Amino acid sequence: MDKNHPKVKFGKTGILIINLGTPDSTDWWSIRKYLKEFLSDRRVIEVNPIIWKIILNLFILTFRPSKTSHAYKKIWRKETNESPLLYYTKKQTLKLREKIGKENVLVNFAMRYGNPSIKSKLKELQEEGCENIIILPLYPQYAAATTATVCDEVYRSLMKMRWQPSLQIIPHYESEPLYIEALVKSIKKKIKEINWKPDLIVSSYHGIPKTYFEKGDPYHCYCQKTTRLIREKFNEVEIQTSFQSRFGPQEWLTPYTDKTLEELPSKGVKNLLVICPGFASDCVETLEEISIQGRESFLEKGGKNFDLVPCLNDNPDHINLFEKLINKYL
Repeated sequence: MDKNHPKVKFGKTGILIINLGTPDSTDWWSIRKYLKEFLSDRRVIEVNPIIWKIILNLFILTFRPSKTSHAYKKIWRKETNESPLLYYTKKQTLKLREKIGKENVLVNFAMRYGNPSIKSKLKELQEEGCENIIILPLYPQYAAATTATVCDEVYRSLMKMRWQPSLQIIPHYESEPLYIEALVKSIKKKIKEINWKPDLIVSSYHGIPKTYFEKGDPYHCYCQKTTRLIREKFNEVEIQTSFQSRFGPQEWLTPYTDKTLEELPSKGVKNLLVICPGFASDCVETLEEISIQGRESFLEKGGKNFDLVPCLNDNPDHINLFEKLINKYL
């Protein structure tokens, strides 16, 4: 070998799990930076980019960070000074590394928005000698605004690499038996912990604008499929689907979770359990929007008992699911 040849590592496989993302802190500027990256994504906001840039910079990024910061402060993990989403994604990575990591298989994580970035982690894996990289987007139900935008960023990063690794992207897993079983087990565990029986279980998913669905996005169908499969495995309590976290004035997928929680007490539902199957880790959407805001509105409208089933987070069933999904590609 030519003694002047640069030293190059090779022969390894990299596993990169990718979650949505999180601000670095709860301060105004950190929140603004995160929101700007997230809301500048053309997959997330499909409107005229010139008009949207004006709206985003003059209005949304002026007023929205304060509201979002307030929400994050309610759920921020003070003991580790990080968001729950980052905390659980780190734990998922460590536990997955213990199960499948070895000298020639490296396991890491990245965030679509915020830190650590997809670009930085792909570069890190490539420099460590990963000639093959397997991507696991942590979105059970495919949507253009989630899974597809992860793929976009991965491809953009590879375009700038001189020596590109081979790439495999694990698709949506909304009907994977281990996933459904883990969700059902989490429901049963929560019902054992509480001292009341739910009249209804609401299965709440992050919404998307209705126009995206009308253009052919399959997300709505995948959400309904997950709920149906949960219902088939667990029929002790009625389960219905709703959609949360809508943004802006346009119509989103219905029924809306917030409106549903407000209306249920008047329909005789006094004891309510909510599960959020579309989120791989507890985050501001589950812990603040549902467990705090949702609980308050349900009880204020006459509800008696309310609880949230935790996301699968880093529990063993979830890590076993990841292992199975990844092993197909190793």
